[in-house]
Amino acid sequence: MRHVTKIFTDLVRVETRLYNAVNTRLRAEQGLGLGQFELLEIIDRVPRCRVLDIAGELAITVGAVSKAVDRLVAAGWCRRAAHPHDRRSSTLHLTPEGEKQLAASRPVIENELASLTAALPPDDLTRTASALASLRTTLESGSHGQPS
Repeated sequence: MRHVTKIFTDLVRVETRLYNAVNTRLRAEQGLGLGQFELLEIIDRVPRCRVLDIAGELAITVGAVSKAVDRLVAAGWCRRAAHPHDRRSSTLHLTPEGEKQLAASRPVIENELASLTAALPPDDLTRTASALASLRTTLESGSHGQPS
């Protein structure tokens, strides 16, 4: 196995285990999944957020995002509003309940991730974060991994 293939395999396995562990705790304590949290966080962070913005950031299809947003709307955590400059599009906004859910979920995620990564020396974690941020920037700037 080539060196880069081993890194890729480790990265995928670590991501899967971290995601599953955080998702389990978040569901148990807040009643929402990590995927829902990610959508709420993007809607909160991106001004005039649209489904297309979320799809681009997460590298998933517009259809998948639209269905996920429909579930957030049904849960009462976000609402759609007419886009001010594009009648074919809508903007997404957190409801007060969505803002509350997001605020309550952030420390749960931070605490679980801190616990799961506590065995890693801080300098190693910092170097890993830097390397992953650089790789992510390179991949995103080249539009690698976007759905067809």
